[in-house]
Amino acid sequence: MASLRFDAVKAASKKKPVEVLSPVERPSEFFGKKVFNRQKMYKYLPASVYAKLTDVIDNGARLDRSIADEVAKGMKQWADENGVTHYTHWFQPLTEGTAEKHDAFIEHDGKGGMIEEFSGKLLVQQEPDASSFPSGGIRNTFEARGYSAWDPTSPVFIIDDTLCIPTIFISYTGEALDYKAPLLRALHAVNVAATDVCHYFYTDVKKVQSNLGWEQEYFLVDSSLYAARPDLALTGRTLMGHDSAKNQQMDDHYFGTIPERVQAFMKELEIKALELGIPCKTRHNEVAPNQFELAPIFEETNLAVDHNMLLMSIMKKIARKHGFQVLLHEKPFDGINGSGKHNNWSLSTDTGVLLHGPGKTPEDNLRFAVFIVETLMAVYRHNGLLKASIMSATNAHRLGANEAPPAIISSFLGKQLSDLLEHIEKSDKDELFKLDGKKAEKLDIPEIPEIMIDNTDRNRTSPFAFTGNRFEFRAVGSEANCASAMIVLNTAIAEALTDFKTRVDALIAKGEEKYSAILDILREDIKTTAPIHFDGNGYSDEWVEEATKRGLDVEKSCPVIFERYLDESSIKMFSDMSVMQKNELEARNEVKWETYTKKIQIEARVMGDLSMNHIIPVATHYQSQLAKNVENVIDIFGRNEALKLSERNVKLIKEIAERTAKIELGVEELVKARKVANKIEGEYEKAIAYHDTVEPKMDEIRYQIDKLELVVADELWPLPKYRELLFIR
Repeated sequence: MASLRFDAVKAASKKKPVEVLSPVERPSEFFGKKVFNRQKMYKYLPASVYAKLTDVIDNGARLDRSIADEVAKGMKQWADENGVTHYTHWFQPLTEGTAEKHDAFIEHDGKGGMIEEFSGKLLVQQEPDASSFPSGGIRNTFEARGYSAWDPTSPVFIIDDTLCIPTIFISYTGEALDYKAPLLRALHAVNVAATDVCHYFYTDVKKVQSNLGWEQEYFLVDSSLYAARPDLALTGRTLMGHDSAKNQQMDDHYFGTIPERVQAFMKELEIKALELGIPCKTRHNEVAPNQFELAPIFEETNLAVDHNMLLMSIMKKIARKHGFQVLLHEKPFDGINGSGKHNNWSLSTDTGVLLHGPGKTPEDNLRFAVFIVETLMAVYRHNGLLKASIMSATNAHRLGANEAPPAIISSFLGKQLSDLLEHIEKSDKDELFKLDGKKAEKLDIPEIPEIMIDNTDRNRTSPFAFTGNRFEFRAVGSEANCASAMIVLNTAIAEALTDFKTRVDALIAKGEEKYSAILDILREDIKTTAPIHFDGNGYSDEWVEEATKRGLDVEKSCPVIFERYLDESSIKMFSDMSVMQKNELEARNEVKWETYTKKIQIEARVMGDLSMNHIIPVATHYQSQLAKNVENVIDIFGRNEALKLSERNVKLIKEIAERTAKIELGVEELVKARKVANKIEGEYEKAIAYHDTVEPKMDEIRYQIDKLELVVADELWPLPKYRELLFIR
């Protein structure tokens, strides 16, 4: 085992950067090269078909199945010109990854031969086997039928020799079995609700779009070192490993010079991503050693989610070419920062107004205040549900670890925006609103365009912070599908805006002037959402106590947090907004609990294997070497003198014996706890058992192993250490 580790370290040290030839074109010239975008639609589709398809994309018009054959024909021609031989419906099941089944462009010609064909029917709909994907009980194993259906709002793209068609995935009985279907419903709901509220201020608005800009953090480790760590390969994180003497304490990696090998990887990744239409903008070293970040320009939320899922897939493939493995686990290494995926979110109109950005007139700023406050209303009403949307067995290791937002959802606004809301709430209404006859109104609301230049400070401890013209949902995990958080956030905001308009319209119906009614409801909601405002230190113990007093959700247990999806308020919200029904929510929770259990179960099995088959044999072997040394010294100097001379070795022999005994006992107890938990039938109860009884025993075993790493001879230790894993050579 020792040779495997040292061979891996030696191999890593010899790796050279893979040369990446620069493309002749500028990035703007090859952007979207592998995407069936508008430019290609215009080229390969008849004008009437192009018009109908863009109407679907831009205005949400219903897809006319009659044009499907023409669209498929145009796609096929473009695909042929790019050497494509297969097509697939690319979807996002409840596995946190993507799925695809490749079919060749061939059919029988009826004469004993084959013809290449791609019809509208094949484009619009496919029937993958649904029985082996998580369904939470919606579909039984013997009920295999499920359907994928084309999402025309997300462009078709090419990977290698395959035409990839983004789709939703639903059951035979119509329930969503993926992330895209409920996301599209949530985006439709927020579009309708936000457009209605916009009409108070801008009657020409026809559509409101949800925007997302994600920031993907990730770790890179050498492939050879990765292969020598079974825990990394099987669980995505190191289940054991003592701190390196040097890690991130010098802050010298953050924004530092990008290592040459990493830069070569980043360059190829950006080229491939740009060809696929992913607008990569930023790359840099992150805080922890071997940690990096890639961020694109903002996009429409559905497209941004697809692009993030696509990026996570291609970055793993490209990393292997450069001798790396990408780690997307939120906490692959203990003692240093984990990885997140900040979701920068905003709303904008088809007329160019950014709804979370201030304007230049008092009326614009009233609109700005309305959308800020109703966003806060959504976060306040559903703060527990928002936490559930980003919680997972992996992200639980990161949240609240003094490196990421705490497991309490609150919102940081900054002094200027807080002052504005306080001014609206506490000022006399007659001072805020004045009506000059029936011709003109005056709103005495301070103009705040300087927020556009980030007059708000940043608060890294805030899970949901306003950052100038958007909100940054910082608690999303690096491995997560952004759709989970975006479904909840957009649905909650749709509900808040719908409720706001209902109450304002009720006052208007009673004869109150429009702006006066808006101010009345706005002031109510500013008071209501006060508990969610927090600009202080989210890491402090005092905040937990204060958050509890404010009625915020302070639960930390991952399986318990998932229950927020089944709160009465959550079920009502999803149902009222036509995003998901109760049975879909119940099914998804079954999947979440089962996934949580399986991840901890796999970690526990790997922990037991490494402990008994790697660590203890090496530790006892070293113990035997020490004992043999003591025996030799006794033979030379006699027992009394030898024990004095070998005092350190005797002490180490005892320590190894004590720690290996504790590890063996810990593994035995771990196996027993797993067996007891496995007999529990309910997925919720089983997940609770794994959280409460299995996971803590792994922490106890790790403590003993990490201590052994410090005393066992370095040449014997079987696993690459943190000092080797965390610094690229």
